Amino acid sequence: MLSSPVLRLSAENALFSAIALIFIVTVAWAWRETKPYTLPEPLPGWFAVWFGSVQILGGLVPLGALGWSIWQGYPSATAVWLFYYLMLGLQILLESLTLRQYATVVWVMVPYLFLPYRIWQLYEGMNLLEPLAELDWMRSLLWLEIGVWSLNYLLDVAQLPRLYGWLGTQENPD
Repeated sequence: MLSSPVLRLSAENALFSAIALIFIVTVAWAWRETKPYTLPEPLPGWFAVWFGSVQILGGLVPLGALGWSIWQGYPSATAVWLFYYLMLGLQILLESLTLRQYATVVWVMVPYLFLPYRIWQLYEGMNLLEPLAELDWMRSLLWLEIGVWSLNYLLDVAQLPRLYGWLGTQENPD
């Protein structure tokens, strides 16, 4: 039987997913007449470092924690990481659909919805694991993940001018 905190997490994630999907579909419909969106090329040199770091720190490391939680039989910790991956997967799916399938500028909005929620998820995970002293290391990992995704959010915000072409051009006054 599912515990009350796990049911609460289920309801919370279902509600967020519904709100995010409704918002994205509504905005995509409202902006359906905009020209197709493509990523600005070339990608900056630091992009590969950032993308690799996020994949390792935000993808592989939590996967190890999920595997350990399942192996050691910690249902609350397992739920925290499963919902983390469920929302991460939904974000990746929506980013892929909005950028690759529909080529809509709505793609830029997807991380701005999902990253703050992911940070909230991780914080909630720490609260859920609080009574279990043997999971102190996992709470530290959750703090690390909050840091990773917070920095990722700041980087995303800093990239808005580039993504929307707001940088302008500098003329060389020879």
